[in-house]
Amino acid sequence: MTPIMTIQERIAQLVTEATQIAQQMGDLPADPRALPEPDIHRPSNPDLGDFATALPLKLANQMKMPPMEIAKILAAYVRNTDLLDRLVGAEFLKNIEPAHPGFVNFWLKDSWLAAQVESIRKDGPTYFDSTLGEGQRVQVEFVSINPTGPLHVAHARGGVIGSSLANILKAVGYEVEQEYYFNDAGNQIENFQRSLHARYLQLFDRDAQVPEDGYHGEYMVELAREVRGEIGDSILYLSVEDAISELGRAGQAKILEAIKKDVKLLRINFDKWFSEASLFQDGQYDSAMQLLEDKGFVAERDGAVWFASTKLGEDQDKVLVRGSGVPTYFATDVAYHYDKFVKRNFDRVINVLGADHQGHVALMKPVVQAMGIAPAKLTLIVHQMVTLKRGGDVVKISKRSGDIVTLRELVEEVGVDACRFFFLSRSPDSQMEFDIDLAKKQSAENPVYYVQYAHARIAGILRLATERGIDYEDGDLSLLGHEAELALIRKMLLLPELMVQMATALEPHHLPHYAVELATAYHWFYEKCRVVSSLPEDDELSKARLKLVDAARIALARCLDLMSMDAPDEM
Repeated sequence: MTPIMTIQERIAQLVTEATQIAQQMGDLPADPRALPEPDIHRPSNPDLGDFATALPLKLANQMKMPPMEIAKILAAYVRNTDLLDRLVGAEFLKNIEPAHPGFVNFWLKDSWLAAQVESIRKDGPTYFDSTLGEGQRVQVEFVSINPTGPLHVAHARGGVIGSSLANILKAVGYEVEQEYYFNDAGNQIENFQRSLHARYLQLFDRDAQVPEDGYHGEYMVELAREVRGEIGDSILYLSVEDAISELGRAGQAKILEAIKKDVKLLRINFDKWFSEASLFQDGQYDSAMQLLEDKGFVAERDGAVWFASTKLGEDQDKVLVRGSGVPTYFATDVAYHYDKFVKRNFDRVINVLGADHQGHVALMKPVVQAMGIAPAKLTLIVHQMVTLKRGGDVVKISKRSGDIVTLRELVEEVGVDACRFFFLSRSPDSQMEFDIDLAKKQSAENPVYYVQYAHARIAGILRLATERGIDYEDGDLSLLGHEAELALIRKMLLLPELMVQMATALEPHHLPHYAVELATAYHWFYEKCRVVSSLPEDDELSKARLKLVDAARIALARCLDLMSMDAPDEM
């Protein structure tokens, strides 16, 4: 991949260097202070240009000049052909104009826009990528539920967010590791084991009750049947505790195996499956506790061991080890993050968590700080609940009562592409409604169908060109000038900027919205511009438009690939 600068970065460099030259020439006051960032943005009104900067407004007080006067000087320097050779190059700019109350607006050349079609076709999907991450090692941990039951739709949302974010980070130059952390110890595992033991005994008509705080879902009955099919009645002859332990291990293995199949069904491929128990077996837990103690953040009182977070300005300390000597979940999370940052030395860690982990955010930042690690290296993304709707009616989810819609059931009903698109389309911090009926529609009303149909339509045109023996490699892109053609190119050129924005802000939910906008731009182009014409006089224009169509295919396929969705050639 050839490292590229986004258009915004190029204009920002251009504006900065123009300002410096204007200062050197005495047209703007010299100032030892560093210049503020040019803040290149896209005007909400396209009539005001493709890009704009408010730098003159920022410089007005510093330079003690009216912002419009600064804007006029900057625009003149950028336009001055005698100075362009000293700048980064403005061959892509058609016009640069000052605008009230203190902006400089930029318009892109139509010829430059058209030429980018060839660049996209040459570089392929990597045209839209960048080297922003510079090889930094990032861990993205997501889903991470206890192996006590099947994945349901809320877990699917976290899985889609985490895996899509990982895809985007990889595309902009980060070295990314995707991880699933499973708790295979603790109270919930004990509850699971005792629940499974009760269901197993019931299969032999034994009097046994599922604990009140156990797992009551129907899936536990089926799990007990599966285990019985493998081990028969041998468990009946063991002591209660041995039977519970033996069944528990068998049940957890089956649940974990099912989880692995489910995430693969959702097109998620974890690089590592991390066991909580390994923290104790491999010594990370002891090392983490010792590190906190060495740094003065461990206190003993009331028979328990505490993390002294009040030393970091927190409201209260947090229990690490109960009076019984059993570590809390918080303590194992401390050890887990010690493993991430100290043992494996990730440059950055991103945890994607469900809504029930909201309090986790306030806990882990102080822990990381206490270990001597910059808290900014840890980011916690908490995604809110999902409401399933079918025909306007809410489909309830309850893991414990047995009224549960699993990830697998949803994927089998609406398809993996619809699941991934819909779960990604809302910001994680907003609750979402998943409309099952809409996800299944084969019409433009369904955004998944709308986007994929655009790709299929493109593939159909390229097939038609092949069938007619049209070789468009020598197509003249300077013939592209229709507003729909240029609008489609402009939309494609947004993707590199969007990639950087999403990776920087960790906001992958912009991608499906952009995909819809790109598909809309293509559909509009398709309606306004005939691509393969039967008229000989249109042959050269057809070749140019086929190149544009091919570039649009690459851009749209890149979006779908980043969302781990299919890019169909037929629909």
